[in-house]
Amino acid sequence: MRRRGLSLALGLLLGAGAGVTAGAQSLPASAGLTQNIASLAALPADPAALPAPLTRNGHQIFASFREGLAMAQCDADATSPHWRRQFAHAPSRLGNVEDDALPLFGYVVDELRAAGLPTEFALIPFVESGYRPGARNASGPAGLWQFIATTARNHRVPMESGYDGRLSAVDSTRAAVRYLKTLYGMFGGDWQLAVMAYNAGEYRILQALRRGGMNAQNARPAELPGLSPITHAYVEKLHALACVLEQAEKEPELMAALDRPVPVLRGHALPAGTTLAEWSARNALDPARVARLNPAVNGKRAGVRVLAPALPDMLLGSESQIAASTTPAVSLPAPARVDVAGTAVATASTAGTGRGHTVRSGESAWTIARRYGIPVKTLLSRNNLDANAILKPGMVLRFEESR
Repeated sequence: MRRRGLSLALGLLLGAGAGVTAGAQSLPASAGLTQNIASLAALPADPAALPAPLTRNGHQIFASFREGLAMAQCDADATSPHWRRQFAHAPSRLGNVEDDALPLFGYVVDELRAAGLPTEFALIPFVESGYRPGARNASGPAGLWQFIATTARNHRVPMESGYDGRLSAVDSTRAAVRYLKTLYGMFGGDWQLAVMAYNAGEYRILQALRRGGMNAQNARPAELPGLSPITHAYVEKLHALACVLEQAEKEPELMAALDRPVPVLRGHALPAGTTLAEWSARNALDPARVARLNPAVNGKRAGVRVLAPALPDMLLGSESQIAASTTPAVSLPAPARVDVAGTAVATASTAGTGRGHTVRSGESAWTIARRYGIPVKTLLSRNNLDANAILKPGMVLRFEESR
Protein backbone atom coordinates (compact mmCIF):
# COMPACT_ATOMS: atom_id res chain seq x y z
CA MET A 1 0.00 0.00 0.00
CA ARG A 2 2.85 2.38 0.88
CA ARG A 3 4.60 1.55 -2.43
CA ARG A 4 1.44 2.32 -4.44
CA GLY A 5 1.01 5.60 -2.56
CA LEU A 6 4.63 6.56 -3.18
CA SER A 7 4.33 5.76 -6.90
CA LEU A 8 1.13 7.77 -7.17
CA ALA A 9 2.69 10.75 -5.39
CA LEU A 10 5.73 10.59 -7.64
CA GLY A 11 3.53 10.45 -10.74
CA LEU A 12 1.50 13.45 -9.57
CA LEU A 13 4.68 15.38 -8.81
CA LEU A 14 6.13 14.66 -12.27
CA GLY A 15 2.83 15.50 -13.92
CA ALA A 16 2.60 18.78 -12.01
CA GLY A 17 6.14 19.62 -13.05
CA ALA A 18 5.30 18.93 -16.69
CA GLY A 19 2.22 21.12 -16.44
CA VAL A 20 4.21 24.03 -15.08
CA THR A 21 6.80 23.90 -17.85
CA ALA A 22 4.34 23.25 -20.67
CA GLY A 23 4.37 26.05 -23.23
CA ALA A 24 7.37 27.73 -21.54
CA GLN A 25 10.96 27.78 -22.67
CA SER A 26 12.43 24.43 -21.65
CA LEU A 27 15.34 24.40 -19.18
CA PRO A 28 18.05 21.81 -18.80
CA ALA A 29 17.34 19.32 -16.02
CA SER A 30 20.45 20.49 -14.18
CA ALA A 31 19.60 24.22 -14.36
CA GLY A 32 18.19 24.46 -10.83
CA LEU A 33 21.09 22.53 -9.36
CA THR A 34 23.59 24.73 -11.22
CA GLN A 35 21.91 27.88 -9.91
CA ASN A 36 21.97 26.56 -6.33
CA ILE A 37 25.65 25.67 -6.57
CA ALA A 38 26.40 29.10 -8.03
CA SER A 39 24.54 30.74 -5.17
CA LEU A 40 26.50 28.72 -2.63
CA ALA A 41 29.72 29.70 -4.38
CA ALA A 42 28.74 33.35 -3.91
CA LEU A 43 28.95 32.95 -0.13
CA PRO A 44 32.10 34.54 1.32
CA ALA A 45 34.86 31.99 1.88
CA ASP A 46 36.00 33.73 5.06
CA PRO A 47 33.65 32.79 7.96
CA ALA A 48 34.33 36.20 9.53
CA ALA A 49 32.67 37.82 6.50
CA LEU A 50 29.37 36.03 7.10
CA PRO A 51 26.58 38.01 8.78
CA ALA A 52 26.48 37.77 12.54
CA PRO A 53 23.25 36.78 14.31
CA LEU A 54 20.85 39.45 15.52
CA THR A 55 20.13 37.48 18.69
CA ARG A 56 21.81 34.74 20.68
CA ASN A 57 20.85 32.47 23.52
CA GLY A 58 21.50 33.78 27.02
CA HIS A 59 23.59 30.68 27.71
CA GLN A 60 25.98 31.73 24.95
CA ILE A 61 26.63 35.03 26.74
CA PHE A 62 27.20 33.19 30.00
CA ALA A 63 29.48 30.63 28.32
CA SER A 64 31.50 33.36 26.59
CA PHE A 65 31.99 35.07 29.95
CA ARG A 66 33.12 31.83 31.60
CA GLU A 67 35.43 30.99 28.71
CA GLY A 68 37.15 34.38 28.94
CA LEU A 69 37.92 34.30 32.67
CA ALA A 70 41.56 34.50 33.75
CA MET A 71 40.66 32.28 36.73
CA ALA A 72 38.52 29.39 35.54
CA GLN A 73 37.34 28.65 39.07
CA CYS A 74 36.30 31.32 41.55
CA ASP A 75 38.58 31.85 44.55
CA ALA A 76 36.20 31.65 47.49
CA ASP A 77 39.06 32.31 49.92
CA ALA A 78 39.70 35.70 48.28
CA THR A 79 36.33 37.08 49.35
CA SER A 80 33.83 36.85 52.20
CA PRO A 81 30.23 35.71 52.71
CA HIS A 82 29.34 39.39 53.22
CA TRP A 83 30.16 40.30 49.63
CA ARG A 84 28.58 37.16 48.23
CA ARG A 85 25.35 38.05 50.01
CA GLN A 86 25.53 41.61 48.70
CA PHE A 87 25.76 40.45 45.09
CA ALA A 88 23.46 37.45 45.38
CA HIS A 89 20.88 39.33 43.28
CA ALA A 90 23.14 39.55 40.21
CA PRO A 91 22.07 36.23 38.63
CA SER A 92 18.38 37.10 38.96
CA ARG A 93 19.08 40.40 37.19
CA LEU A 94 20.57 38.45 34.29
CA GLY A 95 17.63 36.06 34.30
CA ASN A 96 14.98 38.80 34.26
CA VAL A 97 13.68 39.23 30.71
CA GLU A 98 12.48 42.77 31.52
CA ASP A 99 15.95 43.83 32.70
CA ASP A 100 18.61 45.17 30.32
CA ALA A 101 21.45 43.66 32.37
CA LEU A 102 21.96 40.51 30.26
CA PRO A 103 22.17 42.26 26.84
CA LEU A 104 24.50 44.87 28.36
CA PHE A 105 26.59 42.18 30.04
CA GLY A 106 26.88 40.41 26.68
CA TYR A 107 27.95 43.67 25.00
CA VAL A 108 30.70 44.30 27.56
CA VAL A 109 31.90 40.67 27.41
CA ASP A 110 32.12 40.97 23.60
CA GLU A 111 34.16 44.19 23.81
CA LEU A 112 36.56 42.74 26.38
CA ARG A 113 37.11 39.51 24.47
CA ALA A 114 37.69 41.43 21.24
CA ALA A 115 40.41 43.38 23.09
CA GLY A 116 41.99 40.19 24.46
CA LEU A 117 41.14 41.07 28.06
CA PRO A 118 39.90 38.74 30.85
CA THR A 119 36.16 38.81 31.40
CA GLU A 120 36.54 39.38 35.13
CA PHE A 121 36.50 43.03 34.00
CA ALA A 122 32.88 42.54 32.86
CA LEU A 123 31.95 42.34 36.55
CA ILE A 124 33.11 45.93 37.19
CA PRO A 125 29.82 47.53 36.02
CA PHE A 126 27.94 45.27 38.46
CA VAL A 127 30.00 46.76 41.28
CA GLU A 128 30.02 50.32 39.95
CA SER A 129 26.51 50.88 38.63
CA GLY A 130 24.55 47.64 38.81
CA TYR A 131 24.74 47.60 34.98
CA ARG A 132 22.61 50.75 34.72
CA PRO A 133 23.89 53.17 32.04
CA GLY A 134 22.13 56.14 33.64
CA ALA A 135 23.45 55.60 37.18
CA ARG A 136 24.70 58.76 38.91
CA ASN A 137 26.53 59.14 42.20
CA ALA A 138 25.97 62.22 44.33
CA SER A 139 29.75 62.62 44.65
CA GLY A 140 30.21 62.93 40.88
CA PRO A 141 30.81 59.56 39.13
CA ALA A 142 28.28 58.62 36.45
CA GLY A 143 27.36 55.95 33.95
CA LEU A 144 27.90 52.24 33.51
CA TRP A 145 31.57 52.48 34.59
CA GLN A 146 31.10 55.38 37.05
CA PHE A 147 33.81 57.63 35.60
CA ILE A 148 34.47 60.95 37.30
CA ALA A 149 34.56 63.87 34.88
CA THR A 150 38.37 64.26 34.92
CA THR A 151 38.99 60.57 34.22
CA ALA A 152 36.38 60.60 31.45
CA ARG A 153 38.03 63.53 29.69
CA ASN A 154 41.48 61.97 30.11
CA HIS A 155 40.20 58.88 28.29
CA ARG A 156 38.52 60.77 25.46
CA VAL A 157 34.93 60.39 26.60
CA PRO A 158 33.03 63.28 24.96
CA MET A 159 31.62 65.70 27.52
CA GLU A 160 30.04 68.92 26.34
CA SER A 161 27.00 71.09 26.90
CA GLY A 162 23.92 68.87 26.64
CA TYR A 163 25.88 65.62 26.26
CA ASP A 164 27.60 63.58 28.98
CA GLY A 165 29.42 60.69 27.29
CA ARG A 166 29.78 58.90 30.62
CA LEU A 167 26.07 58.05 30.26
CA SER A 168 26.71 56.53 26.83
CA ALA A 169 27.32 52.80 27.13
CA VAL A 170 29.21 52.97 23.82
CA ASP A 171 31.52 55.89 24.68
CA SER A 172 32.15 54.83 28.27
CA THR A 173 32.73 51.15 27.47
CA ARG A 174 35.21 52.00 24.73
CA ALA A 175 37.09 54.25 27.16
CA ALA A 176 36.97 51.64 29.95
CA VAL A 177 38.30 48.91 27.67
CA ARG A 178 41.14 51.16 26.47
CA TYR A 179 42.03 52.09 30.04
CA LEU A 180 41.84 48.49 31.31
CA LYS A 181 44.00 47.31 28.42
CA THR A 182 46.64 49.87 29.38
CA LEU A 183 46.51 48.82 33.04
CA TYR A 184 46.53 45.12 32.19
CA GLY A 185 49.71 45.59 30.16
CA MET A 186 51.28 47.88 32.74
CA PHE A 187 50.83 45.30 35.51
CA GLY A 188 52.08 42.27 33.61
CA GLY A 189 48.71 40.74 32.77
CA ASP A 190 47.57 40.52 36.43
CA TRP A 191 43.87 41.32 36.33
CA GLN A 192 43.67 41.90 40.08
CA LEU A 193 46.40 44.56 40.01
CA ALA A 194 44.71 46.13 36.97
CA VAL A 195 41.39 46.28 38.84
CA MET A 196 43.05 47.82 41.90
CA ALA A 197 44.64 50.42 39.63
CA TYR A 198 41.26 51.09 38.01
CA ASN A 199 39.87 51.82 41.47
CA ALA A 200 42.78 53.66 43.11
CA GLY A 201 44.89 54.88 40.19
CA GLU A 202 47.96 53.24 38.66
CA TYR A 203 50.46 55.40 40.55
CA ARG A 204 49.15 54.31 43.95
CA ILE A 205 49.50 50.66 42.95
CA LEU A 206 53.03 51.23 41.62
CA GLN A 207 53.98 52.90 44.92
CA ALA A 208 52.44 50.03 46.91
CA LEU A 209 54.44 47.51 44.88
CA ARG A 210 57.66 49.41 45.61
CA ARG A 211 56.89 49.66 49.32
CA GLY A 212 56.14 45.95 49.47
CA GLY A 213 59.30 45.01 47.57
CA MET A 214 57.20 43.41 44.82
CA ASN A 215 56.80 43.72 41.09
CA ALA A 216 53.99 42.80 38.70
CA GLN A 217 55.37 39.28 38.24
CA ASN A 218 55.60 38.29 41.92
CA ALA A 219 52.94 40.58 43.39
CA ARG A 220 50.54 39.38 46.06
CA PRO A 221 47.64 41.80 45.54
CA ALA A 222 45.95 41.06 48.86
CA GLU A 223 49.17 41.97 50.71
CA LEU A 224 49.98 45.29 49.04
CA PRO A 225 50.72 47.85 51.79
CA GLY A 226 49.47 51.39 52.15
CA LEU A 227 46.27 51.03 50.14
CA SER A 228 42.77 51.98 51.21
CA PRO A 229 40.59 49.12 52.47
CA ILE A 230 38.17 50.22 49.73
CA THR A 231 40.69 49.18 47.06
CA HIS A 232 41.26 45.75 48.62
CA ALA A 233 37.49 45.33 49.01
CA TYR A 234 37.05 46.18 45.32
CA VAL A 235 38.91 43.03 44.31
CA GLU A 236 37.03 41.00 46.93
CA LYS A 237 33.74 42.15 45.40
CA LEU A 238 34.74 40.90 41.94
CA HIS A 239 35.81 37.56 43.42
CA ALA A 240 32.43 37.37 45.18
CA LEU A 241 30.56 38.08 41.95
CA ALA A 242 32.57 35.42 40.10
CA CYS A 243 31.65 32.89 42.80
CA VAL A 244 27.98 33.91 42.76
CA LEU A 245 27.78 33.45 38.98
CA GLU A 246 29.66 30.15 39.15
CA GLN A 247 27.21 28.88 41.78
CA ALA A 248 24.32 30.04 39.60
CA GLU A 249 25.25 27.41 37.00
CA LYS A 250 23.95 24.80 39.46
CA GLU A 251 20.51 26.43 39.76
CA PRO A 252 18.12 24.95 37.15
CA GLU A 253 15.58 27.73 37.58
CA LEU A 254 18.10 30.45 36.75
CA MET A 255 19.65 28.52 33.87
CA ALA A 256 16.18 28.02 32.43
CA ALA A 257 15.61 31.80 32.69
CA LEU A 258 18.83 32.41 30.73
CA ASP A 259 17.65 30.01 28.02
CA ARG A 260 16.06 32.69 25.83
CA PRO A 261 16.96 34.78 22.77
CA VAL A 262 18.82 37.95 23.72
CA PRO A 263 19.43 40.84 21.28
CA VAL A 264 23.03 41.42 20.26
CA LEU A 265 23.83 45.05 21.08
CA ARG A 266 25.94 47.17 18.75
CA GLY A 267 26.86 50.84 18.40
CA HIS A 268 24.98 52.78 15.67
CA ALA A 269 25.51 56.28 14.30
CA LEU A 270 22.50 58.48 15.00
CA PRO A 271 21.70 60.39 11.78
CA ALA A 272 21.78 64.17 11.96
CA GLY A 273 18.44 65.78 12.71
CA THR A 274 16.97 62.55 14.07
CA THR A 275 15.72 61.90 17.59
CA LEU A 276 16.27 58.61 19.34
CA ALA A 277 12.53 57.86 19.20
CA GLU A 278 12.38 58.58 15.45
CA TRP A 279 15.43 56.41 14.77
CA SER A 280 13.96 53.57 16.89
CA ALA A 281 10.62 53.71 15.03
CA ARG A 282 12.38 53.78 11.65
CA ASN A 283 14.26 50.59 12.55
CA ALA A 284 11.30 48.83 14.23
CA LEU A 285 13.02 48.85 17.64
CA ASP A 286 11.38 49.23 21.04
CA PRO A 287 11.77 52.98 21.74
CA ALA A 288 11.52 52.49 25.51
CA ARG A 289 14.39 49.97 25.54
CA VAL A 290 16.56 52.10 23.24
CA ALA A 291 15.92 55.14 25.48
CA ARG A 292 16.91 53.14 28.60
CA LEU A 293 20.13 52.03 26.92
CA ASN A 294 21.03 55.60 25.88
CA PRO A 295 20.35 58.07 28.71
CA ALA A 296 23.04 60.39 27.29
CA VAL A 297 21.01 61.17 24.16
CA ASN A 298 18.41 63.91 24.36
CA GLY A 299 16.82 65.59 21.37
CA LYS A 300 18.45 65.65 17.93
CA ARG A 301 22.21 65.25 18.16
CA ALA A 302 24.49 64.58 15.22
CA GLY A 303 27.64 62.48 15.45
CA VAL A 304 26.73 60.41 18.51
CA ARG A 305 26.72 56.64 18.64
CA VAL A 306 23.81 54.89 20.29
CA LEU A 307 23.65 51.39 21.71
CA ALA A 308 20.81 49.28 20.34
CA PRO A 309 20.06 45.80 19.00
CA ALA A 310 22.00 44.90 15.87
CA LEU A 311 20.17 45.57 12.60
CA PRO A 312 20.08 43.38 9.47
CA ASP A 313 21.34 46.14 7.15
CA MET A 314 24.21 46.79 9.53
CA LEU A 315 25.33 43.17 9.31
CA LEU A 316 24.49 42.31 5.71
CA GLY A 317 24.94 45.62 3.89
CA SER A 318 22.31 47.26 1.70
CA GLU A 319 22.03 44.32 -0.69
CA SER A 320 21.93 40.58 -0.16
CA GLN A 321 25.17 38.70 -0.68
CA ILE A 322 23.37 36.04 -2.70
CA ALA A 323 21.57 37.05 -5.89
CA ALA A 324 17.97 35.96 -6.13
CA SER A 325 17.38 33.24 -8.69
CA THR A 326 14.35 32.97 -10.95
CA THR A 327 15.06 29.29 -11.53
CA PRO A 328 13.14 26.86 -9.33
CA ALA A 329 15.39 25.79 -6.47
CA VAL A 330 16.55 22.22 -6.17
CA SER A 331 17.29 20.95 -2.68
CA LEU A 332 20.88 19.91 -2.10
CA PRO A 333 21.84 17.10 0.25
CA ALA A 334 23.35 18.36 3.50
CA PRO A 335 27.13 18.02 3.73
CA ALA A 336 28.55 15.72 6.39
CA ARG A 337 29.98 18.70 8.24
CA VAL A 338 29.88 22.45 7.68
CA ASP A 339 31.81 24.93 9.83
CA VAL A 340 30.37 28.44 9.46
CA ALA A 341 31.38 31.30 11.72
CA GLY A 342 32.41 28.99 14.51
CA THR A 343 29.21 26.96 14.31
CA ALA A 344 29.63 23.29 13.55
CA VAL A 345 26.75 21.41 11.96
CA ALA A 346 27.14 17.68 12.41
CA THR A 347 24.82 15.31 10.56
CA ALA A 348 23.84 11.77 11.41
CA SER A 349 26.56 10.42 9.13
CA THR A 350 29.17 11.71 11.58
CA ALA A 351 27.41 10.40 14.64
CA GLY A 352 29.71 7.42 15.06
CA THR A 353 29.18 5.70 18.35
CA GLY A 354 26.72 6.90 20.98
CA ARG A 355 23.37 8.58 20.43
CA GLY A 356 22.27 11.53 18.35
CA HIS A 357 19.84 14.40 18.90
CA THR A 358 18.35 16.59 16.18
CA VAL A 359 18.17 20.20 17.35
CA ARG A 360 14.69 21.70 17.35
CA SER A 361 13.74 25.38 17.24
CA GLY A 362 14.28 27.11 20.58
CA GLU A 363 16.64 24.47 21.99
CA SER A 364 20.04 25.34 23.44
CA ALA A 365 23.09 23.31 24.42
CA TRP A 366 22.04 23.64 28.06
CA THR A 367 18.51 22.27 27.56
CA ILE A 368 19.80 19.38 25.44
CA ALA A 369 22.56 18.49 27.90
CA ARG A 370 20.09 18.62 30.78
CA ARG A 371 17.66 16.36 28.94
CA TYR A 372 20.28 13.64 28.50
CA GLY A 373 22.01 14.13 31.84
CA ILE A 374 25.41 15.20 30.51
CA PRO A 375 27.53 18.33 31.16
CA VAL A 376 27.22 21.15 28.63
CA LYS A 377 31.00 21.18 28.14
CA THR A 378 30.95 17.47 27.28
CA LEU A 379 28.19 17.96 24.70
CA LEU A 380 30.02 20.86 23.05
CA SER A 381 33.40 19.09 23.08
CA ARG A 382 31.97 15.87 21.64
CA ASN A 383 30.65 17.85 18.66
CA ASN A 384 33.69 20.12 18.18
CA LEU A 385 31.68 23.19 19.19
CA ASP A 386 32.95 26.14 21.18
CA ALA A 387 31.04 28.13 23.77
CA ASN A 388 29.93 30.68 21.15
CA ALA A 389 28.52 28.10 18.74
CA ILE A 390 24.93 28.66 17.63
CA LEU A 391 22.70 25.61 17.51
CA LYS A 392 20.45 25.72 14.48
CA PRO A 393 17.31 23.60 13.96
CA GLY A 394 18.17 20.44 12.03
CA MET A 395 21.67 20.03 13.44
CA VAL A 396 22.39 16.53 14.72
CA LEU A 397 24.50 16.38 17.86
CA ARG A 398 26.26 13.18 18.92
CA PHE A 399 26.92 12.23 22.51
CA GLU A 400 27.00 9.40 25.02
CA GLU A 401 24.41 9.47 27.75
CA SER A 402 25.57 9.37 31.35
CA ARG A 403 25.20 5.97 32.97
